Formats: sequence, C-alpha cells, structure tokens
Amino acid sequence: MSSNGNKPPLHPTRIDIPEATRAEIVDLLNETLAYTLDLKTQVKQAHWNVKGLDFYQLHELFDELAGELEEYIDMFAERVTTLGGVAMGTARVAAQVSQLPEYPFDILDGKAHITALADRYAPYGKLLRDGIAKTDDLGDADTADLYTEVSRSIDMRLWFLEAHLQAGDASLSANGGTKVKATTKATSAAKGGAAKTAVTKASTTTKKAKKAK
Repeated sequence: MSSNGNKPPLHPTRIDIPEATRAEIVDLLNETLAYTLDLKTQVKQAHWNVKGLDFYQLHELFDELAGELEEYIDMFAERVTTLGGVAMGTARVAAQVSQLPEYPFDILDGKAHITALADRYAPYGKLLRDGIAKTDDLGDADTADLYTEVSRSIDMRLWFLEAHLQAGDASLSANGGTKVKATTKATSAAKGGAAKTAVTKASTTTKKAKKAK
C-alpha cells in the first residue's frame, strides 16, 4: 500500500512467517494504521472544540483518548516494520484509506461530540475484531494478540462514551426513584397521623365512659 498505488517491497527478515503471508499481514496492518491515524485526529478535533458545562472533563477525556490512539499508532506501525514491511503513516495515506466518516465541524456541546466519537469508535472496534480473525487465520498469533489488546481497550472506551449518553436515562430513573420514596414517606406519614388520631379518639371515649360510671 502506498499513495501512488505501488506496494513497497518487504525487507528481508529471519522471522519464520512466509513472505506471502507477511505481505498480506503488512497490508492489513497498514490499513489499520490509517484508520487509527484518522480516528486520532478526529478525537483531537473534539478535544479542541468541545464547549459547555462539561468542557473541562470532556476536554481532558478526549485528550486521554487521543494519547491512547497515538500509542496504538506506534504499535501497529512497529509491527509492520517488524515483519519487514514499510509503515504507511502519512496523513495523505490515512485520508485515502480510512472509511471512517468525516468529523462534523458544526457541533459544540459535549453530548454532540460524545455521540460523534461513539459513532466512530464502534466501526473502528469492528475493524479490530476483523483483524483478530484474519491474522489468526493466517497463523500470526502475535499480530492477532496485538489486535486483541487494542480491541479490548477500544471496547472499554466505547463503553465510557456510551455511558455519558445514557446518563439522562439514569437521571430519570433516579428522579423517579426519589419521587417514589417521597410518595412512600408521605403515605406512611399520613397513615401514622391517622393511627394517632384513632388512638386519641379511643382514649377520649374510654375516659368519658369511666366518668359516666
């Protein structure tokens, strides 16, 4: 894979994986590298432009996500070169190869940015799972393990993002629970008041009966 459509040749290596297999794995890794580069720049776009009451927390979270993706970029690129390939890590290659949707430039608030990132983390996670299956079929357990490691982290990060989007429902449930508790307390108080009134009436009736005797 290269920007002009010609694949650079593999460098010689003593790794005991057939050259044809290594070439296929290198292509797959370079595709993943392009997606990872694209996703990292989109996360930084969110980091720079998020606004709203949760600005600081999300600004920090998005920077942390981008830092993790930077580590994965190095991991995929170094695996390419370990197998004798050439890492294709320029912005131009990433733009040509990655099929992630372009990041929207007309959003500001935190929820919109979280939604946009979740919509990109999900297909990226699928790409990684496909990478696990393909490299496992090719007999490269080490590259499959690399994909598995990154996949596990990406799934966790998608969970973090989606948890923010589910906060409204949780808040609604919490408010509902508060209302139920309040209603229960009010009912209990009302019942307690009625019981006290009944006891008072019974006591008064007993006293009147004693006086009559």
